[in-house]
Amino acid sequence: MFYIYCPYCKEHREEEEFHAKGQAHIARPADPDACTDEEWGEYLYFRKNPRGLHHEMWVHATGCRKFFNVTRDTQTYEIKEVYKMGERPSIVAQDQNPTAAKQA
Repeated sequence: MFYIYCPYCKEHREEEEFHAKGQAHIARPADPDACTDEEWGEYLYFRKNPRGLHHEMWVHATGCRKFFNVTRDTQTYEIKEVYKMGERPSIVAQDQNPTAAKQA
C-alpha cells in the first residue's frame, strides 16, 4: 500500500481512497459536431500508455471527491508530483518512444 497526497484536502491518504481515471491533459475537440468518426473515436478511446513518466488524472473518491493530476513513474509506481486540475505539471513527461524522438 502507498499513500497519495490530495492537493485539496492537503493530506496524505491511503491509496484505497483514490481511483485513477486515465491520461491527464486530454484536449476536447473545439467543435465536436465537425469531427469525423475517426477523430471522435481517437479522442474518446485512444490514450498513451508509456513506460516511465506519465501524467494521470485521479479522483479522491472517498474523501473530497475532487479530481486532480499526478505525474507518476509507471515502472516504479513512484508519484513525482501532485497538482490541481487546471495547473501545469512542473515535471514534464517526455516521449518515451525512441523511434518517435528520432523522427522529430
